[in-house]
Amino acid sequence: MDAPGSDQTGPRPLDANERRVLGVLIEKAKTTPDQYPLSLNALVTGCNQKSNRDPVMTLDEEQVMRSVLSLRKAGAMAEVFGSGKIPRYRHLAYEWLGVDKEELAILAELLLRGEQTEGDLRGRASRMDPIPDLDVLRTHLDRLADKGLVVWLSPRAAAGCSPTASSPRRSSRRSKASSAWRPAASARTLQPRRPRRSPRHRFTTARRRRETVTWQAGSNWSRGSSSRSSPASPRSNPRTPHERRRIAAAS
Repeated sequence: MDAPGSDQTGPRPLDANERRVLGVLIEKAKTTPDQYPLSLNALVTGCNQKSNRDPVMTLDEEQVMRSVLSLRKAGAMAEVFGSGKIPRYRHLAYEWLGVDKEELAILAELLLRGEQTEGDLRGRASRMDPIPDLDVLRTHLDRLADKGLVVWLSPRAAAGCSPTASSPRRSSRRSKASSAWRPAASARTLQPRRPRRSPRHRFTTARRRRETVTWQAGSNWSRGSSSRSSPASPRSNPRTPHERRRIAAAS
Protein backbone atom coordinates (compact mmCIF):
# COMPACT_ATOMS: atom_id res chain seq x y z
CA MET A 1 0.00 0.00 0.00
CA ASP A 2 1.07 3.60 -0.49
CA ALA A 3 2.85 5.29 2.37
CA PRO A 4 0.93 8.24 3.80
CA GLY A 5 2.18 11.76 3.91
CA SER A 6 2.64 12.62 0.24
CA ASP A 7 1.20 15.92 -0.92
CA GLN A 8 -0.84 15.80 -4.14
CA THR A 9 0.13 18.88 -6.15
CA GLY A 10 0.30 19.71 -9.84
CA PRO A 11 3.35 19.36 -12.09
CA ARG A 12 6.22 21.73 -11.42
CA PRO A 13 9.72 22.23 -12.90
CA LEU A 14 12.20 19.53 -11.85
CA ASP A 15 15.92 19.81 -11.24
CA ALA A 16 18.44 17.46 -12.87
CA ASN A 17 18.41 14.86 -10.09
CA GLU A 18 14.62 14.80 -9.89
CA ARG A 19 14.35 14.34 -13.66
CA ARG A 20 16.76 11.41 -13.51
CA VAL A 21 14.92 9.72 -10.61
CA LEU A 22 11.48 10.09 -12.17
CA GLY A 23 12.76 8.98 -15.58
CA VAL A 24 14.32 5.84 -14.08
CA LEU A 25 11.09 4.89 -12.31
CA ILE A 26 9.07 5.27 -15.52
CA GLU A 27 11.63 3.34 -17.58
CA LYS A 28 11.96 0.41 -15.17
CA ALA A 29 8.19 0.15 -14.77
CA LYS A 30 7.88 -0.36 -18.54
CA THR A 31 11.01 -2.39 -19.35
CA THR A 32 11.48 -4.55 -16.21
CA PRO A 33 8.05 -4.83 -14.54
CA ASP A 34 9.09 -7.93 -12.57
CA GLN A 35 11.64 -5.84 -10.63
CA TYR A 36 9.30 -2.90 -10.07
CA PRO A 37 8.71 -1.05 -7.67
CA LEU A 38 12.37 -0.23 -7.02
CA SER A 39 14.32 -0.21 -3.79
CA LEU A 40 16.60 2.70 -2.98
CA ASN A 41 19.66 0.69 -4.02
CA ALA A 42 18.10 -0.25 -7.36
CA LEU A 43 17.05 3.36 -7.90
CA VAL A 44 20.62 4.60 -7.34
CA THR A 45 21.93 1.97 -9.76
CA GLY A 46 19.41 3.04 -12.39
CA CYS A 47 20.30 6.70 -11.97
CA ASN A 48 24.02 5.97 -12.47
CA GLN A 49 23.48 3.60 -15.37
CA LYS A 50 25.81 4.28 -18.32
CA SER A 51 23.55 3.08 -21.13
CA ASN A 52 20.47 5.07 -22.22
CA ARG A 53 21.60 8.06 -20.13
CA ASP A 54 22.79 11.51 -21.16
CA PRO A 55 24.64 12.80 -19.26
CA VAL A 56 26.00 9.90 -17.21
CA MET A 57 25.65 10.81 -13.54
CA THR A 58 27.17 9.56 -10.29
CA LEU A 59 24.59 10.09 -7.58
CA ASP A 60 24.87 8.69 -4.07
CA GLU A 61 22.05 7.46 -1.85
CA GLU A 62 21.73 10.79 -0.04
CA GLN A 63 21.25 12.74 -3.29
CA VAL A 64 18.73 10.23 -4.61
CA MET A 65 16.85 10.22 -1.30
CA ARG A 66 16.51 14.01 -1.34
CA SER A 67 15.00 13.80 -4.83
CA VAL A 68 12.69 11.01 -3.70
CA LEU A 69 11.39 13.08 -0.81
CA SER A 70 10.79 16.14 -2.99
CA LEU A 71 9.02 14.06 -5.67
CA ARG A 72 6.84 12.39 -3.02
CA LYS A 73 5.93 15.81 -1.66
CA ALA A 74 4.97 16.95 -5.16
CA GLY A 75 2.81 13.85 -5.68
CA ALA A 76 4.94 12.39 -8.50
CA MET A 77 5.88 9.15 -6.69
CA ALA A 78 5.00 7.09 -3.65
CA GLU A 79 6.64 4.73 -1.18
CA VAL A 80 5.21 1.22 -0.96
CA PHE A 81 5.89 -1.84 1.18
CA GLY A 82 5.63 -5.36 -0.17
CA SER A 83 6.12 -8.65 1.65
CA GLY A 84 9.47 -7.48 3.06
CA LYS A 85 10.42 -4.58 5.27
CA ILE A 86 12.50 -2.77 2.65
CA PRO A 87 10.63 0.28 1.29
CA ARG A 88 10.19 0.51 -2.46
CA TYR A 89 9.20 3.37 -4.72
CA ARG A 90 6.88 3.72 -7.69
CA HIS A 91 5.91 6.68 -9.85
CA LEU A 92 2.52 8.37 -10.06
CA ALA A 93 3.30 10.07 -13.38
CA TYR A 94 0.08 9.05 -15.14
CA GLU A 95 -2.05 10.90 -12.62
CA TRP A 96 0.48 13.64 -11.92
CA LEU A 97 1.02 14.59 -15.58
CA GLY A 98 -2.30 13.46 -17.09
CA VAL A 99 -0.77 11.54 -20.04
CA ASP A 100 -1.27 8.17 -21.74
CA LYS A 101 1.32 5.39 -21.95
CA GLU A 102 2.93 6.46 -25.26
CA GLU A 103 3.23 10.06 -24.10
CA LEU A 104 4.76 8.89 -20.82
CA ALA A 105 7.35 6.82 -22.74
CA ILE A 106 8.29 9.92 -24.74
CA LEU A 107 8.62 11.99 -21.58
CA ALA A 108 10.74 9.28 -19.95
CA GLU A 109 13.24 9.39 -22.82
CA LEU A 110 13.42 13.17 -22.63
CA LEU A 111 13.95 12.98 -18.87
CA LEU A 112 16.75 10.42 -19.25
CA ARG A 113 18.54 11.78 -22.34
CA GLY A 114 17.63 15.44 -22.72
CA GLU A 115 16.94 17.04 -26.11
CA GLN A 116 16.60 14.67 -29.08
CA THR A 117 15.59 14.68 -32.72
CA GLU A 118 12.26 13.22 -33.74
CA GLY A 119 13.83 10.15 -35.33
CA ASP A 120 15.95 9.34 -32.28
CA LEU A 121 13.06 9.99 -29.93
CA ARG A 122 10.71 7.65 -31.81
CA GLY A 123 13.26 4.81 -31.91
CA ARG A 124 14.18 5.10 -28.25
CA ALA A 125 10.66 5.54 -26.91
CA SER A 126 9.49 2.51 -28.92
CA ARG A 127 11.47 0.20 -26.64
CA MET A 128 8.93 1.06 -23.92
CA ASP A 129 5.75 1.45 -26.00
CA PRO A 130 5.53 1.02 -29.80
CA ILE A 131 5.27 4.22 -31.85
CA PRO A 132 4.66 3.20 -35.50
CA ASP A 133 5.95 6.27 -37.36
CA LEU A 134 6.87 9.93 -37.09
CA ASP A 135 3.32 11.12 -37.76
CA VAL A 136 2.10 9.31 -34.65
CA LEU A 137 5.03 10.72 -32.70
CA ARG A 138 4.24 14.26 -33.80
CA THR A 139 0.64 13.80 -32.70
CA HIS A 140 1.80 12.86 -29.21
CA LEU A 141 4.29 15.71 -29.15
CA ASP A 142 1.61 18.21 -30.12
CA ARG A 143 -0.51 17.10 -27.17
CA LEU A 144 2.44 17.25 -24.81
CA ALA A 145 3.35 20.72 -26.08
CA ASP A 146 -0.22 21.90 -25.52
CA LYS A 147 0.09 20.73 -21.89
CA GLY A 148 3.36 22.60 -21.49
CA LEU A 149 5.38 19.40 -20.90
CA VAL A 150 7.73 19.70 -23.92
CA VAL A 151 9.07 22.63 -25.91
CA TRP A 152 10.52 22.92 -29.42
CA LEU A 153 14.09 24.16 -29.68
CA SER A 154 13.89 25.22 -33.35
CA PRO A 155 11.20 26.05 -35.94
CA ARG A 156 8.73 23.24 -36.32
CA ALA A 157 9.15 22.99 -40.11
CA ALA A 158 12.90 22.32 -39.89
CA ALA A 159 14.04 18.71 -40.11
CA GLY A 160 15.62 17.21 -37.04
CA CYS A 161 14.02 19.56 -34.51
CA SER A 162 14.22 18.45 -30.88
CA PRO A 163 11.42 18.74 -28.32
CA THR A 164 12.85 19.10 -24.81
CA ALA A 165 13.14 21.31 -21.77
CA SER A 166 16.95 21.61 -21.92
CA SER A 167 19.30 24.26 -23.31
CA PRO A 168 18.88 24.93 -27.06
CA ARG A 169 22.57 25.47 -27.80
CA ARG A 170 23.31 21.77 -27.90
CA SER A 171 20.52 21.18 -30.41
CA SER A 172 21.89 23.84 -32.77
CA ARG A 173 25.29 22.11 -32.83
CA ARG A 174 23.61 18.80 -33.62
CA SER A 175 21.68 20.39 -36.49
CA LYS A 176 24.89 21.77 -38.02
CA ALA A 177 26.58 18.40 -37.69
CA SER A 178 23.71 16.72 -39.53
CA SER A 179 23.86 19.16 -42.44
CA ALA A 180 27.61 18.66 -42.72
CA TRP A 181 27.05 15.08 -43.84
CA ARG A 182 25.68 16.22 -47.21
CA PRO A 183 28.42 15.91 -49.90
CA ALA A 184 29.39 18.87 -52.09
CA ALA A 185 28.23 18.94 -55.71
CA SER A 186 31.80 18.62 -57.05
CA ALA A 187 32.74 15.72 -54.78
CA ARG A 188 31.88 13.13 -57.42
CA THR A 189 34.40 14.54 -59.96
CA LEU A 190 37.37 14.36 -57.63
CA GLN A 191 39.82 11.54 -58.35
CA PRO A 192 41.87 9.88 -55.64
CA ARG A 193 45.49 11.03 -55.61
CA ARG A 194 48.24 8.50 -56.03
CA PRO A 195 50.51 8.23 -52.99
CA ARG A 196 53.78 10.13 -53.39
CA ARG A 197 56.95 8.13 -53.15
CA SER A 198 59.97 9.33 -51.28
CA PRO A 199 63.13 10.37 -53.26
CA ARG A 200 64.98 7.37 -51.87
CA HIS A 201 62.28 5.06 -53.13
CA ARG A 202 62.33 6.62 -56.60
CA PHE A 203 66.14 6.33 -56.83
CA THR A 204 66.06 2.71 -55.76
CA THR A 205 63.36 1.89 -58.29
CA ALA A 206 65.21 3.62 -61.17
CA ARG A 207 68.46 1.88 -60.27
CA ARG A 208 66.83 -1.52 -60.30
CA ARG A 209 65.19 -0.75 -63.62
CA ARG A 210 68.54 0.29 -65.19
CA GLU A 211 70.28 -2.82 -63.93
CA THR A 212 67.51 -5.02 -65.29
CA VAL A 213 67.62 -3.40 -68.75
CA THR A 214 71.43 -3.63 -68.86
CA TRP A 215 71.34 -7.29 -68.06
CA GLN A 216 68.69 -8.02 -70.69
CA ALA A 217 70.50 -6.01 -73.40
CA GLY A 218 73.96 -7.40 -72.51
CA SER A 219 72.88 -10.97 -73.14
CA ASN A 220 72.31 -10.14 -76.86
CA TRP A 221 75.30 -7.89 -77.55
CA SER A 222 77.88 -9.11 -80.10
CA ARG A 223 81.66 -9.16 -79.47
CA GLY A 224 83.40 -5.91 -80.19
CA SER A 225 80.26 -3.74 -80.30
CA SER A 226 81.20 -0.07 -80.80
CA SER A 227 77.89 1.49 -79.66
CA ARG A 228 78.62 4.48 -77.42
CA SER A 229 75.29 4.31 -75.67
CA SER A 230 75.67 0.65 -74.73
CA PRO A 231 78.10 -0.58 -72.11
CA ALA A 232 80.97 -2.72 -73.40
CA SER A 233 80.69 -6.49 -73.45
CA PRO A 234 82.65 -8.31 -70.79
CA ARG A 235 84.62 -10.13 -73.55
CA SER A 236 85.67 -6.93 -75.40
CA ASN A 237 86.76 -5.12 -72.25
CA PRO A 238 88.27 -7.62 -69.79
CA ARG A 239 88.79 -6.36 -66.28
CA THR A 240 91.13 -9.02 -64.84
CA PRO A 241 94.72 -10.05 -65.82
CA HIS A 242 93.47 -13.56 -66.33
CA GLU A 243 90.99 -12.38 -68.97
CA ARG A 244 93.66 -10.27 -70.69
CA ARG A 245 96.03 -13.27 -70.98
CA ARG A 246 93.28 -15.43 -72.45
CA ILE A 247 92.44 -12.85 -75.12
CA ALA A 248 96.16 -12.23 -75.96
CA ALA A 249 96.80 -15.96 -76.39
CA ALA A 250 93.79 -16.32 -78.64
CA SER A 251 94.88 -13.47 -80.86
